[in-house]
Amino acid sequence: MSSCPSLLIQDLALHYGGQVIFEHLDLTIAGGQLVALLGPSGVGKTSLLRIIAGLEAPFAGSVSASDGKPLAGRIAYMAQQDLLVPWAKVIENVMLGANLRGETPEPERALHLLERVGLAARAQALPAALSGGMRQRVAIARTLYEQRPIVLMDEPFSALDAITRTKIQDLAAELLAGCTTLLITHDPLEACRISHHLVVLAGAPARLGAPIAVPGTPPRALDNLGLLQTQAELLRMLAA
Repeated sequence: MSSCPSLLIQDLALHYGGQVIFEHLDLTIAGGQLVALLGPSGVGKTSLLRIIAGLEAPFAGSVSASDGKPLAGRIAYMAQQDLLVPWAKVIENVMLGANLRGETPEPERALHLLERVGLAARAQALPAALSGGMRQRVAIARTLYEQRPIVLMDEPFSALDAITRTKIQDLAAELLAGCTTLLITHDPLEACRISHHLVVLAGAPARLGAPIAVPGTPPRALDNLGLLQTQAELLRMLAA
């Protein structure tokens, strides 16, 4: 998806009940790049994703695509909760968006994605039979199934064990290559491993820090020197 547009966030502000959550947010995510967003809990990271996805209205500012086309219908959004439909089988949950839109589902492609996340054997299971980490992997497969040029992911790997997390990070980096992606994480190592740039949202009201470029190409090896140096810099910044 090399033709994916850049995502332009301009002078964005969010107020709740008279309280300023964040203001004057400006960020450009270059087309085909993955940007990781970090920051303390409650600072407004999820609200920012919801505004971009069109699920919440900002107090001020705008979100647009560099090609001038509407964002509606071009975003795949993965929330913190897996939001699996409890009465639908795993493979049906992966194809949920297509079915809701009245499109012809592609079970072979859905099954391939389930195979990639290690759940092909559970394709006919109901969500209640899955662990939390398995449910999150189904949600990741559903997001990747959408094949949208812009992807928003809210802590997509948080419920996974360390080994599975590394494998699914590799898969996400592979399948999201060329997409314009904004990913929330609380894990500095994860941010440095799979993003092209990372930004920190912090303060009260919250502001975005300057983007930090991570040397090399994601996904980076865990012992990559550029990754380790950027992680150390990021940890110092978050602790300040």
